Amino acid sequence: MTDSIKVVLVGAGSREFGPASIRDVLLSDPLCDRELSLVLVDIDPSELPRTRAYAEAVAERLGRRVAVSATTDLEAALPGARAVVLAIEINRYFYWAQDFHVPRMFGSSQIYGENGGPGGLFHALRNMGPAVELARAMEVHCPEAWLLNYTNPLTKLCEAQSRLSSVRVVGLCHGVFHGTEQMARLLELPVERLDARASGLNHFSWFESVRDRETGEDLYPRLRQREREAHWLHDWDEIALSRILFRVFGRYPSPGANHIGEYLGWAREFLGSSLLQFFHDPAQGAPWETGETPTWLYNLGENPTDVPAFPDAPLQRVRDDGDETGGEGGGEGEVGGVGELASSGELAVPLLEGVLCGVDTHLDAVNVPNEGYVPGLPDGAVVEVPARADANGLHPSVMEPLPEGILGLLRTQTSINRLLVDAFADGSRGTLLQALLLDPTTDSYRAAVHTINEMFRLQGEVLPEMEW
Repeated sequence: MTDSIKVVLVGAGSREFGPASIRDVLLSDPLCDRELSLVLVDIDPSELPRTRAYAEAVAERLGRRVAVSATTDLEAALPGARAVVLAIEINRYFYWAQDFHVPRMFGSSQIYGENGGPGGLFHALRNMGPAVELARAMEVHCPEAWLLNYTNPLTKLCEAQSRLSSVRVVGLCHGVFHGTEQMARLLELPVERLDARASGLNHFSWFESVRDRETGEDLYPRLRQREREAHWLHDWDEIALSRILFRVFGRYPSPGANHIGEYLGWAREFLGSSLLQFFHDPAQGAPWETGETPTWLYNLGENPTDVPAFPDAPLQRVRDDGDETGGEGGGEGEVGGVGELASSGELAVPLLEGVLCGVDTHLDAVNVPNEGYVPGLPDGAVVEVPARADANGLHPSVMEPLPEGILGLLRTQTSINRLLVDAFADGSRGTLLQALLLDPTTDSYRAAVHTINEMFRLQGEVLPEMEW
């Protein structure tokens, strides 16, 4: 193990990802005890000076000796890197409004539109080119480095990177923590008391076991009882769908209705806010025609209809789910000042403390190509499982088999993901059509073809070239 560690943050110009990841790295004693260099990379140079100044200010406040640099030149940033952390988006809310609405215009029953459903396919294709380009550049300039991906759709992008390059790819997401918190609330226990282990796919994972850390008690029997006793309207938009899935399939899912529901054709009846997300009056033009992206609403949990009739400033969003909050140019204005130096809770730094510094670390969820970790799902499909990280590398857990009903739901998604990567690699709209026709929210061949053609018409500048 060398004493020097170079970490590259790609997408560092983001107002959320950049400062949060900088804080995480600089708060880490194991990383900063080495000769640490931090390289900030973004294709847009406008925010990099502010992000670099923020990193230098945090380092000074913490008394860290770290070399900080910033660049738009990815290939210049990579040589010597031990780890590369990726979080990117392309004009997030503008294109996301299209992901939400266009498939619905052609009859799709999708909700949300970020990771699953037709919208998730196009979101993935927009980010897949840059994500794979990074992986292939790492093959040349830092082939032994770890590629840690935060970018959504996480599973689809990690599968493209792992199949189309030889670099070590790990997807990281905090979604499983949301499910743990929900179960703790139903059990009326502090979340710290729950020892919960989940497996499946990112944003579609299922808890194998839930135990009390203090007593060792199996909490599943109690959870089943308490869920039956809980009022149906409690946090309806977030957990009503999870409760139904728990009753039907026997295991509690994670992280919540918006994300889980993307993989189901019947989820809309359990998400009251579905039709309010990016709401606009089509008679006045679509957002991508008017250039005005409407209010982004996550769910009804914060009473969005209580918005004043004439707010002082237009609302860009009511609430986000925490995944790269604010996207490009959004989020809190952290870069201007150091502010509170608290960890984000994301898992990249704990993983790096393990594999680069030898700290024995438990990780609640990593996304890696399946090697028997989730029995019943195809080898090579990217799956989400707990893991341990140490000086010998990353050690994903081999989980117990999931019930057949759950495996059936998940297998469909692994096939969609595989076809999507094939479509990207081959430039084939025909293979993309296969993925779309497998999707549970698609009920018409004609509508699927029209959706593909319309999305390429609208997003052609940011999608890969693909032909029929």
